[in-house]
Amino acid sequence: MATARIPTLDIRRFTDPSSPGDRDAFVAELGACYREWGFAGIRGHGIATDLVDRAYDAFKRFFALPQDVKMKYHVPGSGGARGYTPFMVETAKDSLYPDLKEFWHIGREIPDDSPYRAVMPPNLWPEEVPEFRELGYGLYQALDALGSKVLSALALHIGLPEQFFADKTNYGNSILRPIHYPPITTPDIPNVRAGAHEDINFITLLVGASAEGLEVLSRKGEWIPFTADEDTIVVNIGDMLQRLTNHVYPSTTHRVVNPPGEKARQPRYSVPFFLHPNPDFVIDVLPSCVSADNPSRYPEPITAQGYLEQRLREIKLK
Repeated sequence: MATARIPTLDIRRFTDPSSPGDRDAFVAELGACYREWGFAGIRGHGIATDLVDRAYDAFKRFFALPQDVKMKYHVPGSGGARGYTPFMVETAKDSLYPDLKEFWHIGREIPDDSPYRAVMPPNLWPEEVPEFRELGYGLYQALDALGSKVLSALALHIGLPEQFFADKTNYGNSILRPIHYPPITTPDIPNVRAGAHEDINFITLLVGASAEGLEVLSRKGEWIPFTADEDTIVVNIGDMLQRLTNHVYPSTTHRVVNPPGEKARQPRYSVPFFLHPNPDFVIDVLPSCVSADNPSRYPEPITAQGYLEQRLREIKLK
């Protein structure tokens, strides 16, 4: 039985200005945790439990609608950028089988005259669940703000200014993704609920991760279960930040497995927030993350939007 445990840290040690010494210690501990795991639990985040619970309730009510109603909000050819994506579409890179999930995408609200409008379309909102918009976007904004705090601490850990990421993510093409994994009703289904994969973006924040199933691949090649406490948000590194930091912050492989026994016959709901940089941000290896022991692995820079489109094709969303 694996005994390794992914740490959970209280971010109030970083956000509370009354304890600067503990702030430095938090940055050191968080950075070390991400260097080792690419994952951490964050508590003390200040996101109201009531908001999370009510948002989950709205999402569940949408997924309970008839399939023909949900399909009204599916936009073919959009790569699932907004609205509804049905079951058995997204497929983990190099996986033989599609994931057992349906999901919805909420993106950033921007004005129509924004230079990013061409790649960040307007949101869709299901009229059948009136609270979906207020609660979904409220949770989006809360997780976006928390993600910015985590990035500030990560910037300090690698010798960058605290606000380094602020003007690189303020119009980020970030996504809130409510997911429904259906009950597993037959024992012969070959695919897991979400196949082994790494995330595309800068960081991912998973709220309501207290259901069993999430597993993280350790440096030793062991699958480590990560079932967080109810007040904890799981935050992990994505491939864009791994590339920017030349693997100083690793994007760790993870999956969602089917639970054993009767638990497999229950649906699972999950709401990750994928924090992206601005579409025109150029991902170019940071000089501070290059050394004799860690030479640059990515001599060619790429824009965040170019990288996103490349990866969406790999996972069969485009």
